Amino acid sequence: MVVAAADLAAAITAFHQAEPDLVLTDVGLPDGSGIDIVRQIRSEGFEGVAVAITAFGTIEKAVASMKEGADDFLQKPLKLDAFPAQVEKWLAHGRATRRLRLYERLEQARDGSEAVLGRSPDWESTLRLARRLAAVPLDAPSEHGGVTLPAVLLLGETGTGKGVLARYIHSVATQGASAAAPGGAPGDAPPFVHVNCSALPATLVEAELFGHERGAFTDARDARPGLFELADGGTIFLDEIGDMPLELQAKLLLVVEQGRFRRVGGTKDRTVRVRVIAASNTDLAARVAEGRFRQDLLYRLNALTIRIPSLREREGDAVLIAEETLGRLAARYGRPCPRLGDAARAAIAAHEWKGNVRELVNTMQRVAMLCDGDTVQPHHLGLAEDERANASQPSHGRIRSEGGLPVFDFSQGVHSADEIERTLLEQALRHTDGNVSRAARLVGLTRASMRYRMERHKISDLHAGVNGQ
Repeated sequence: MVVAAADLAAAITAFHQAEPDLVLTDVGLPDGSGIDIVRQIRSEGFEGVAVAITAFGTIEKAVASMKEGADDFLQKPLKLDAFPAQVEKWLAHGRATRRLRLYERLEQARDGSEAVLGRSPDWESTLRLARRLAAVPLDAPSEHGGVTLPAVLLLGETGTGKGVLARYIHSVATQGASAAAPGGAPGDAPPFVHVNCSALPATLVEAELFGHERGAFTDARDARPGLFELADGGTIFLDEIGDMPLELQAKLLLVVEQGRFRRVGGTKDRTVRVRVIAASNTDLAARVAEGRFRQDLLYRLNALTIRIPSLREREGDAVLIAEETLGRLAARYGRPCPRLGDAARAAIAAHEWKGNVRELVNTMQRVAMLCDGDTVQPHHLGLAEDERANASQPSHGRIRSEGGLPVFDFSQGVHSADEIERTLLEQALRHTDGNVSRAARLVGLTRASMRYRMERHKISDLHAGVNGQ
């Protein structure tokens, strides 16, 4: 359905009534500018495509319209013979964009993780690599008729978001496929199958992955497809691949290489065309050395490897994720959303987050449920480091310098952990002539964490001498 409007006021009314997928607006309208329409509909959450049209096209106008939320900018006179095809491209782009945003919202609701969020250079580099891998089409020709893409291996600590990144790769790949084939129904979306290899019973792993024929074993009353068949045309995510039983790894190698396998009890080869993503938080090379993982399978899996940075390596992302997560969880629990105070933000930035994003989300869940004030303070976070943040312990020991380095003489008394940390920070700052970023690297901290500790210890003079010198 196409709805036309002659001016800005009529266009806004028509927009609310028709709820369109595509908005085309002239920049010059009798009662205002078409850019005002774009600005308003974007502020109301419109996720479709908006295109601005003008007879006086300039780079400045194009940039201005894009900044207000326009997806494209056309100059009159329009080339009407090519216009229908252009409209189809816009609509396909809109469908793909909405599908991706829906995925992101569903993913956040599914496991409470905001792992796709982040602006740090390390994380943006990770997402760029993920998007490049996702852009390779799944329908390239194959001599085997099955798998056409090298497997992707995600490596990272527990809680870094390997599962969410796998879904992100699948989503971006799905977005590209949807844009290339407009008109598909939502139900046509390629499948994403998540397999937790460590959770599958050892006696059922083969049947779960590859399916079985009727009568293949006791209680196999009917034939049933396996998870690889269910993932055909989409993505299969093999989480904790290091826990795959050794005796099944040869069969897994065949399906990863060629997309070919047989069901349990079957005699016919089957093929699937599937994107294989594997993940592990263990050292697979060490498992190969221990004889618990096939070396040829590792070679096949690590052709395309993404090492996911820990949250403590992603400077600034912890606070961003905390704010977004707190807002979402507060809404879910029907509670007012407090803001993060400066001290709480500093504590979040400085914490090590050994459990990574998962630990951070759990912390914000605690805050969303228990914080009754309008501002989150460090004690609301329940972090051990913050509980002792401003603790002051007596120190009667003596610190001397040998070769420019501090030496703590415990025979003369005690030294608190805070005192030792302060001395270490001062020494690093003096060594780098007050350069905070370089000093942070010397002591294994992020710049934000270094700043937080400097404020905590009241280190205002970057060239402060070591106590006792």
